[in-house]
Amino acid sequence: MSEANPGAARSLLPEARLSIGALSRATGIPVETLRTWERRYHFPVPIRKPSGHRLYPLSAVRHLQRVAQAIAGGHRVAEVVRLSLPTLESMLSRAPSPFQAPYARVGPASDIEGLMDAVRRIDSFTLRSAFRSRWSQHGPLGFLENVAAPLMTEVGFAWADGRLEIRHEHFATAQLGDFLREVRAPFDAVASGPEIALTTLPGDQHEVGLLMAALAFSMRGWRVYHLGVETPAGELEAMLKDVRLSAVGISVSSVVEPRGAERAVRELRKLLPEDVRLFLGGSGAPLTVPGTGVFQDLKRLHEALGATA
Repeated sequence: MSEANPGAARSLLPEARLSIGALSRATGIPVETLRTWERRYHFPVPIRKPSGHRLYPLSAVRHLQRVAQAIAGGHRVAEVVRLSLPTLESMLSRAPSPFQAPYARVGPASDIEGLMDAVRRIDSFTLRSAFRSRWSQHGPLGFLENVAAPLMTEVGFAWADGRLEIRHEHFATAQLGDFLREVRAPFDAVASGPEIALTTLPGDQHEVGLLMAALAFSMRGWRVYHLGVETPAGELEAMLKDVRLSAVGISVSSVVEPRGAERAVRELRKLLPEDVRLFLGGSGAPLTVPGTGVFQDLKRLHEALGATA
């Protein structure tokens, strides 16, 4: 008799199963969110024990992590939660997000939960006080990576699964945006390095990531012209008549159609002189446009700016 194939034997073993709490810990997605997705979108799919308890296959961990990553990049839950794992991974391989952290609770969950409680109560005083406290605790870059990005991702999840309303999302975005402008001001006051204009492509109104990038540049001594969202390419070209720009930075969120984003970036690159660098960031940033620099995350951007300032 021929010897049995060990790999085939292993494939017949039952897949490990997780409780919803274990699944939450493995993915970083709150239990409440998993339950809402299961009820609303029929995913993740549980396996029921005779006792009625739900268990989830181990394979759901990677799938849910990719769903969470897509949502953190700007996709809506309903758009991605039903996609297969190969489709999700193909979509996400286009460009990681340099100005948005993937979904993760960095540090104790209660740290972000305290901020979320202030958001739920529309409590600007408590939220801004918490921002200042965490800014002192983490430092500028740590605040961006460990507080600002996880908070906005959590707000996005809570809005998507019905735990927050649109007013809460708008409130959190406005409060964080105002705080980022406030803490950037001292850096701007002493900046004497290269000059950069920051904006988004037409049709892209996602500003928080842009404000985070503006702070990263200011921290390295760059003189930042924050133009807000949706500045036309022709206006950026015309700005060169008024300001000696060393670079232009564009944050491209995933709401921008990929081919349209690439066309817009190529057009802008042609309009700008060769000696004006073009920085790209965001989950929708095209990777194939010559003469552009795409950064993987805020830490790498911060390090790169230290070398180029």
